[in-house]
Amino acid sequence: MREYLFMALISAAVTYLLVPLVRRFAIRIGAMPEVRERDVHTTPTPRLGGLAMYGGLVVGLLVASQLTHTGAALAESEGNAVTALIVAGGLITLTGFLDDWWGMDAFIKLGGQIAAAGVLVFFDLRLLYIPLPQDWGGSTSLDYTLSTVITILVVVVTINAVNFVDGLDGLAAGIVCIAGMATWAYSIFLADNISGGRITTTAAIAAILIGTCLGFLPHNFHPAKIFMGDTGAMLIGLVLASSIVTVTPLDPAIIEGMNKVPVLLPLLLPAAVLVLPLVDLITAVVRRTSQGLSPFAPDRGHLHHRLMDIGHSHRRSVLIMYAWAFLFAFGLVGMSTIGVPVLLFPVVIVLALAVLVLMALPRWRGRGGAHAASRGKEPDDDGPPTGPMPPILPETEVRRRMPPADGPAQGRATAEGNPVIPVFPRSS
Repeated sequence: MREYLFMALISAAVTYLLVPLVRRFAIRIGAMPEVRERDVHTTPTPRLGGLAMYGGLVVGLLVASQLTHTGAALAESEGNAVTALIVAGGLITLTGFLDDWWGMDAFIKLGGQIAAAGVLVFFDLRLLYIPLPQDWGGSTSLDYTLSTVITILVVVVTINAVNFVDGLDGLAAGIVCIAGMATWAYSIFLADNISGGRITTTAAIAAILIGTCLGFLPHNFHPAKIFMGDTGAMLIGLVLASSIVTVTPLDPAIIEGMNKVPVLLPLLLPAAVLVLPLVDLITAVVRRTSQGLSPFAPDRGHLHHRLMDIGHSHRRSVLIMYAWAFLFAFGLVGMSTIGVPVLLFPVVIVLALAVLVLMALPRWRGRGGAHAASRGKEPDDDGPPTGPMPPILPETEVRRRMPPADGPAQGRATAEGNPVIPVFPRSS
């Protein structure tokens, strides 16, 4: 456990210290585009925060490979996880960097995602079977071709799900951090029940991912000083997918007697930890295609946009989505540890959705939101406003509009004969 904590702290520290350097680099090369109509921030903010996250990932992986227990587990795993993640992460980071800096066609970016997923498969980080309980027909082994296709599909969907949800300050990093925590807890639970040990490749990858996200969040939480951009969103999506893929090389017959949920968890956990990004991804594709647009065409219809449109502040919208992700992910892991029937899972999902939808309604928000402020209570201290800002006039225009320095101001009047109070009173 101490090794996991050490890996997470190293990744967090490296990421945190690299962000200011990356921010200056992004400003220097002009990687801070103008504010778009669908954006919620009001001032140009540098991107490329993913470069710092990649640095934290690489250092965390190299440190993990040198630790006594974790290094041995990584060396004995089926695939070369350290090399695979460094190479695949570098490829996806390069793709995101070029997209954040110059802009990139959506299909070229998709090609980079598929190539990065192919690197994972090349180093044998892939799904080996579809885990199912014995009374459901048992687990189905995958041949190399089918394993390759399904692994690439899982990785690409996860990358784009995380990329789609990256729309508010701290949202993607926080949700992926929660997902990494749930994956880490699940892998520790399985390893402890199967072999009595707690060192696994999945837990190591998840711990490094958690540290990377935590190191970036202080710079990215509202009001953000830097965005991770596609550089970071695609990177942490790739690492999260890798941690999920590496869970499955377990013999389901060993855990069949524990509960059906742990057997199915390699299938259910990705859906649970990514329920918000996946719902956002699916609804965005349906919404855009129904309007005759490309599935990759940007718009302002994401879940976080809707939360803000109904009156929630920037920070509260992020915290509501954190609560959603936490409830789904850890609710599923918790059910696997106490041994509940699989059929209870849909019931819990429905109840959780009902509760969280009520939480998201404006009338349940309490005193701190925009509606409470309109009733005369204290305003929501939420950092800079997210609406359109008034134009800043040049100094010459301000001087032109000022009244003359001498001459009585009280002699001026409106057409109705009312005196005019000068906006810029003369100094005595």
